[in-house]
Amino acid sequence: MSDGAISRFGHVELADMPEDLRERIGAIAEKSGFVPNVFRALARRPRELRAFLDYHDALMDSDDGLSKAERELIVVATSGANHCTYCVVAHGAILRVRTKDPQIADRVATNPYAVELGPRERAIVDLALIVAQDSASLTESDLDAAREAGLSDDEIWDVGAITALFALSNRIAHLTALTPNPEFFLMGRSPRS
Repeated sequence: MSDGAISRFGHVELADMPEDLRERIGAIAEKSGFVPNVFRALARRPRELRAFLDYHDALMDSDDGLSKAERELIVVATSGANHCTYCVVAHGAILRVRTKDPQIADRVATNPYAVELGPRERAIVDLALIVAQDSASLTESDLDAAREAGLSDDEIWDVGAITALFALSNRIAHLTALTPNPEFFLMGRSPRS
């Protein structure tokens, strides 16, 4: 893959996407100031991008249960465990912005087992890591530990669903050798002027 490439399979510019995706991704680009490379790479298969966005939005844009920061915490912890540079960088930026903590994403991504977290966040990360790394070993006692930390069954479901969606995303990012946008690296690291 050549330097500066977004994906080893090429990409589609916003202007060349189907109209519905151009509008949907355009709204994201307007808010962030750039088009995230994941959308440019996945747009070569528009049906799959639509499906990915629908499931992503159902899980990540919900105001029920888990906070938006907790949802990003799951993505960063599991993407770090899955060695997905793109998702760690992109969602690490979002986690930093949502928590207003410039260090949390780096700490969670590099060692999610030892990072200092509150009891609820610790339970979320621990459960997500089990689902991400050895879901067949999940037991009732793992779920009970999450419940004891205050998670509802719907929140536990969300932890698992977010982990599963981003396992897919991590693997597509590996397959495509997806390159993070440079803008993500600085987001949330210092106050906006």
